[in-house]
Amino acid sequence: MEEPRIGVMAEVMQEAMPYIQKYKGKTIVVKYGGSAMTSAELKDAVMSDLTLLSLIGVRVVLVHGGGPEISEGLDRIGKESRFIEGLRVTDEETMAVVQQVLAGKVNKDLVALLKGRGIGLCGIDGAILSCRKLESQDPQKDLGYVGEIVKVRTTLLRFALDSGFIPVIATIGVGEDGTPYNVNADTAACKIAIALGATKLVNMTDVAGLLMNKNDPSSLITNVEVGEVPDLIEMGVIEGGMIPKIMGCVEALTKGVGEAVIIDGRIPHSILLEIFSVRGSGTLFYAAKDLK
Repeated sequence: MEEPRIGVMAEVMQEAMPYIQKYKGKTIVVKYGGSAMTSAELKDAVMSDLTLLSLIGVRVVLVHGGGPEISEGLDRIGKESRFIEGLRVTDEETMAVVQQVLAGKVNKDLVALLKGRGIGLCGIDGAILSCRKLESQDPQKDLGYVGEIVKVRTTLLRFALDSGFIPVIATIGVGEDGTPYNVNADTAACKIAIALGATKLVNMTDVAGLLMNKNDPSSLITNVEVGEVPDLIEMGVIEGGMIPKIMGCVEALTKGVGEAVIIDGRIPHSILLEIFSVRGSGTLFYAAKDLK
């Protein structure tokens, strides 16, 4: 009974070998959120995958949000969560909860699962995420302490990576005057990937990837060239919350990131499936060779 199992393991290792060679010494930025953060089983699987990647020499950066945990924190103090244009309205009291939840509990819980290989940071540390106030498209609406990233400083991140750690980054930025800002995690992951010259940007979501028909999981589009994105938006294939995620992928690709992929965080070990197998996982976005 052992021989077939050993044969399968050998085949898996043989398939993974060229990808291990491809990514060893390279930087991968993972944006972490959705069900993979709220399920203990999935969280353990993701942290185990990232630890494995680090052990074989991949330079991993983990960028996380924590929307549900922030909402729970606000509920405990009797404060309603409000959103404008998909962004959390962040007044002073909300900002205090965001800092406490994201940079505190969520960040350190993730670090603890990385078996001594993680180092917890937020965008305020070393001014990693320098921000200014993000203005709403409607001048009559105020987002409060929501930040727009103007610069990513990579010194602290590179130091951690060079030392063999996985930087775990809570998406809180800082203004020139020291004001903290709540930053969208998808945007932060994109900007960090660009600043680090990452080989790959991985965005974990609660969907299988980009679907031609959102009601049909079998209609997964496995590969998209960035030039196809405007047409897919016009056709309504890319809509709603997928637009900012995919536009972040497009920006990353056109500014030097090698690959960008949206994968289903509900599937255990989807990161390893994406990186180390021929078929991959989710939807891969890429730029044609003549695009800069």
